[in-house]
Amino acid sequence: MSFAIYPSLSERVVLITGGASGIGADTVRAFAANGARVAFLDLQQEAGEALALELAGTAPHAPLFMPCDVTDVAALQAAIGSVRDRLGPVAVLVNNAADDNRLSVAEVTQEYWDHAQDVNLRHHFFAAQAVHPHMKELGFGSIVNFSSIAWRFGAADIAPYATAKAGVVGLTFALARAFGSDNIRVNAIEPGAVITDRQRQLWYKTQASVDQVVQRQLIRQVLRGEEIARTVLFLAADDSRMITKQSITVDAGLR
Repeated sequence: MSFAIYPSLSERVVLITGGASGIGADTVRAFAANGARVAFLDLQQEAGEALALELAGTAPHAPLFMPCDVTDVAALQAAIGSVRDRLGPVAVLVNNAADDNRLSVAEVTQEYWDHAQDVNLRHHFFAAQAVHPHMKELGFGSIVNFSSIAWRFGAADIAPYATAKAGVVGLTFALARAFGSDNIRVNAIEPGAVITDRQRQLWYKTQASVDQVVQRQLIRQVLRGEEIARTVLFLAADDSRMITKQSITVDAGLR
């Protein structure tokens, strides 16, 4: 198969949170292959440095990796300021960082609840707030927030996560209206059961468990991070310039 290359993404500054592994890393690779100037944030320093090194020799522009805890709003704001200083104003923001740990309702503490909202929802707002002046200066921009189909399914063992991901959709719609007059588009993606390395290590440890979820999909192929990344590219590129205030499900028809 061959997939689209988006000329409008060439040379644009793209910021991705949670970019060191999983869907985030696939998104970093996809933007780098399109000639974007990519910066990505993550707590996983070793993985982030390895990804930046991997792409330094193959992508038109070596990605910039910056260690950052996105739940620390001051650190997040400082990192975004540093990206501007080093690469220029951010034209594309991808709010991908998340944590989908499983806990029963009885196990959830107030501290865990607050952490789940911080890592899965709060940073979306403050990152968007921080890049808004960049995009306003450019005269355009695209923000892609990551939600999840978890909030639609009502998964019992990830109630705080599902709540946050429902909130991402509401936030997306509100920001789309707030930023629209500045020609800034804001959309969300709701991935399905993406089989990343982390998912295999924690939740889909056997091939039988992977096969089971694939059989629940209308398209019975393993859903991988690069499929999600291609949707991000489209929403970031000028090809989707009239698409905003939308939440797009990419789940192979999981039911």
